[in-house]
Order: sequence, then structure tokens, then C-alpha cells
Amino acid sequence: MRKLLFVCVAAGASALLSGCATTGSMSKGDKQFARGQYELAIPLYKADVAKGKNAALANFRIGEAYRISNRVEQAEPFYKAALDGGVKNADAGFRYAEALRANGKYDEAAAQFTTYAANGGNRNLAARAETEAKNAAASKAVAAIKNKYDVTPVDALNSAASDFGGTLLASTGDFVFTSGRDGKKYLGNGETFDDLYAIKFDNAAALSGGTARKLEGPFNSVNKHEASATYTPDGKTMVFARSNDGSKKGYLSVDLWISYNKGGVWSEPVLANINDRTADDFSPAFAPDGTTLYFASSRKGGQGGNDLYKATLGPNGRFSSAENLGETINTAGNENFPGVAPDGTLYFASDGRPGVGKLDIFMVKNGQAVNLGADVNSIGDDFAPVPTGADVGLFSSNRAGGKGSDDEYMFKKKPLKLVTFYADGTVLEHDDKAKTTLPIPGAQVSIIGANGQRQTVTSGPDGKFSVKLDSVSVYTLVAERPGDFAARAGLSTVGRKPSQDQLPNLTNDIRLPVTLTLNKIILAKAIEVKDILYDYNKYDIRPDAAIRLDTLVQTLVDNPKISIELSSHTDQRGKDAYNMKLSQQRAQAAVDYIVSKGIDKSRITAKGYGESRPIIVAPKSEADYQRNRRTEFKVTRVAK
Repeated sequence: MRKLLFVCVAAGASALLSGCATTGSMSKGDKQFARGQYELAIPLYKADVAKGKNAALANFRIGEAYRISNRVEQAEPFYKAALDGGVKNADAGFRYAEALRANGKYDEAAAQFTTYAANGGNRNLAARAETEAKNAAASKAVAAIKNKYDVTPVDALNSAASDFGGTLLASTGDFVFTSGRDGKKYLGNGETFDDLYAIKFDNAAALSGGTARKLEGPFNSVNKHEASATYTPDGKTMVFARSNDGSKKGYLSVDLWISYNKGGVWSEPVLANINDRTADDFSPAFAPDGTTLYFASSRKGGQGGNDLYKATLGPNGRFSSAENLGETINTAGNENFPGVAPDGTLYFASDGRPGVGKLDIFMVKNGQAVNLGADVNSIGDDFAPVPTGADVGLFSSNRAGGKGSDDEYMFKKKPLKLVTFYADGTVLEHDDKAKTTLPIPGAQVSIIGANGQRQTVTSGPDGKFSVKLDSVSVYTLVAERPGDFAARAGLSTVGRKPSQDQLPNLTNDIRLPVTLTLNKIILAKAIEVKDILYDYNKYDIRPDAAIRLDTLVQTLVDNPKISIELSSHTDQRGKDAYNMKLSQQRAQAAVDYIVSKGIDKSRITAKGYGESRPIIVAPKSEADYQRNRRTEFKVTRVAK
């Protein structure tokens, strides 16, 4: 993918051969490496390893050859072998961590970066390693972001070679993209030189059909890379990237070139005035306004690696000074291949943030870079976004399963699947006397939200009801019917929404079952309030007893027409008069607590029965005595 840059790397490759003092002491592999011919250098270094000839350094140089030619994932075992062999190179540990991350070994990469940050020999890389450790650790979460986009290959553009990028030339209807399908072999990585191609799709909407051809005009050359053509909306101005030819006489960097269409003829390209002759400038992309040009550059003064810049094209055909997009976009890593959507949204590729693989694609939302997730991004390089609308467009990737080294894919955000929650309820009535529990029609059910909003429905002939609920909400349901105690239940939709990939349809109903059981009111029938306990010889309301009494408070709130008697009972131990007095004190304390919660005191009376009404007349165990020590209530009146 980044072979556009490889030709210029050759000019400085000998700096990586610091272990060789003179040309005469260089191995055959070193000589090819110094020329930037990494594909030829690799087998020569492998032969040195097989012979045991300076194996640690040869393994490191194999790793470097793969890394520089954008195959760092293949470098992992060679970096490891170099480190295990005690290679004397300050960068080796950092490069090994990069290879681990490129192979999706995020935890191992984070650990290796952390080790390098603490012990690394290259001060600049050690400073980066701490950030890279955090990025690698965070990459697992990014790799879990899936099922937001549909991704399909664009077969009309793809070949066995590298195919990437593109832009629509509206004046002709051509889609202009980059491909190495007919180029001369480039020895940097064994692939071919890139040229600019054009295609008219038979079906433009589906990006299908048509035959690719080399772009007409004075653009393509035999021994240089040409890539990333971009046009002003009127189709009159074109900017593209061109590499040097690898010779000392040629330009020593990748540069931006500009051409103008006059009278239907494209002018001979000339160097754009925004190039930095000591750096690489590439992957230009015009914004929809036709004057703002985004591009990537390795020039000094940036955040590190390649940064994104922008410049404005003036009416005289010259650009304003390049402006770095700043640290919210650029990182210490590489930011490449900007692409601008029709609404002005900026997309780009980066390896300096938490990501799934090497280069990942990001979009800028509210000034922040957002990873598109593991549908669009893969463990390989994902780059050259060509956004054609809101959350739709093309991108390029060297992921597994393609036709060539880089292939073009279409991405399109999946429509958001919607969820509607319903409470599907059943109202039952329990008749203790008849020993039945049956569905009951005509019950009024109130559905009360956390904000106090209330819906009311009526149960049908089968006792059923259904009501729509909001997402991420908590509800209380109360069923009422004359002659019955009200029934209450809680229901929540918080955390109940499935993930998008678990939803089968664009619209989905999720029905939450709930059952509300009414109990018939039987006047004067004693109902025990469980676990109302008192300390020995005391009648104070303990905290645990207060919790139980709160349920009785709720019963009185839910049934505003009933009046009750609350009674307290003791066991048969102790004197009758004492037990009677203590039970009355306990009953009154419970009533006072209930009244303190807002219940009208006219609706509740306290009655102590002492030991006069035992459940078990002849207790034989402590459990029997406990049964007799109890608190009860009974309905004494139901208002009309």
C-alpha cells in the first residue's frame, strides 16, 4: 500500500545499516537494502541466517526490510529471533512491539511497548512507546466494535495487483483510481509501480461493470508511482502524487503535482508550490469547496510520522502556506490518505491511535477522531477512504480474501435497528376461600414511570393487557379491582436492549411478561405481617421491622378505601397482664410508625391481644412459641 513512499526511502536506507563502516564491508543483503530493493535483500539475509553469519543482525534487517516495505506483520518472527540472539540495535524492541500489534497480539504488544518505554535505547522511540502501549491495550475494545457497516468488495475496480483510492471526475463521469495492474516491477516489495486509471461504471449506483483503462493525459510514467488524483468540482484542476525514480539525479521525495485542463487538454504537470522538498507530500484530496486541499506530509514540525495538512488554492493557481491540522487529528504515528465527504466530514487513515490493525480508518466527529470499528477496519492496512455520502463510500484494504495486495471495498452504515418495548401483563385474582387463582377481566392497571407519568389500561376477558414502554426506563405497575387488594410489580427496560447484531429485523418488538395477582379482601380475616421483631421486653420499632412495616404502608396507599386493625400477639410465657400491656405497646408503636408515613390515623387502630389468641395452643418448641409471637392486620371496613 505505502509503496508510493518506498522509492524515497532508498535514499536514506543506508542510515539503517549503521553496523557497516564502509561499502566494502557490506554484505550482499546490505547492498540491496541500501538501494531500497528489499525484496532482493530478504533472501540474501535469510541465507546469512542459515549459514549462522551474524544471524541476529541479519534477522533484524529482514524484519526491517519487511517493515519498510509495509509488511511489518511478516517481520514478527525475525525481530523476535534478533532479540533472542542479542542484537545490538536500539530500535529492535520497539519494532518487535509494532509487529506484534500488527498481528492483533494486543496484550503482548502492550507489554513489549511498556518494557521498551522503561528500558529502550532509542530515546525518541521510548517516549512514543508509553503512548503506543496504551493504544495497544485499548485496541481490544476497538476490535469489538462491529456490525455497524456493511462492507463489500468493488469487483469492477479490483485486480491481482494493488488498487486503491479514487475520485469521481464529474466532467467525464470517470472514476479515477490508483492501480499497479500493468506497471513495471518495483524491487522495493516485489510489486509493480502504480499508475492512474479510469473507469466508467455501467451501474454507477452499484459501482459495477465497466472496463478500467490507464488515465489519458500526461500523468503516468514507467518508473515512478502516480497515485491519488483529486479534482476541483469543475474538473479543470487536478492534483496527484508522484514518487521519484530512485536515481540520485531525480527528485528525492514524493511530491504533489498539478495540472490544468484548458480547452479539453491537460497541461504538463508541474510541482505544486506546497511541497516540502526535504519531505514526502502525498495523498491529496480536495474538499467539496474546490479550494481546500488536504494532504499528508512527513515534513518537519508536525506531531510525528506523517501528518495531515491543508492549504487553500488561490485564483492564481498557487496554494496558501500549508497548515497542520493539529494534535486533535495528528499523532506521533502516521496520518495518511484524507478523504472528504460531500458534507465536509473528514476521513483519514492512522496508525497512531487504538486500532484493529496497522492503518485504520477514522472519521472526524465534533472535532474528534472516531474509529470506524472492526467492520471497516481489519488487522491489515485499511486506508484511502473515499466518502461519497453520509456514512457511505469506498476504502482500500490489504485484508485477507481479496484479489490483490490492496483491494477496493464499499462501506455503508447499516440502518439502525429499532426496538419497541411492551409490557405484556396478566392480572390474576386469588380467592383464598375458594382456593383458586384465575385470570380476571376488568382490572384497572396503572403503569407509572420514574417521572410520575401514568398510563392506565384495563385487563381484557382473559386478564391480559399490553402497553408500550420507553427504553432505559423503570416502571411500577399497580392493578386494582373493587373487592381485592391492589397488586404491585416493578418492571425495567434498563439494560434490556439487545445489541444491533442480535436484532433480526429493522423494527423489533420486545415483550416483557409481568403478572399481577390480586387477593380478595375478606373482612376480619387476619393477615400476618412477617418478621416484625422486637428486642426482648421492648416495643421500639427496629430498623428491620420498619422495612416490613413499609410494605403495609404501601398496601394502605394502594388501597385507600380500607381501614384496618393492627394487632400484636405474645407467646404464653410470662404473666397475662404483662403480656397484654406489652402487646398493646408494640401494636401502638407499629401504628404510630405507619401514621408517621402519612397514613390517616383514622384508618388504623392498634390492638394488643397478649397471649389470648395463640396459633399453637400447646407449644412444644421454640419454633412454636415464635409462631405465636406475631403481628397481624385485618380489614375492618371498606369504604363505599
